[in-house]
Amino acid sequence: MLYVLALVAVVVGVDVLFFRHHFWERLLVNVGIVLVFAAFYLRFLRVHERSRCNFNPK
Repeated sequence: MLYVLALVAVVVGVDVLFFRHHFWERLLVNVGIVLVFAAFYLRFLRVHERSRCNFNPK
């Protein structure tokens, strides 16, 4: 939940500070920010599938 709040804060902050009157640039930057957050989540924060199940190779 904190991760989503950080994403929203970054998107709104960038919108207000840099791209207030530029619709298409703001849209492209917002999509890029969401993609960066998604890639970071998938690479570092996601719980791996094997660690969630009881994997016993015996």
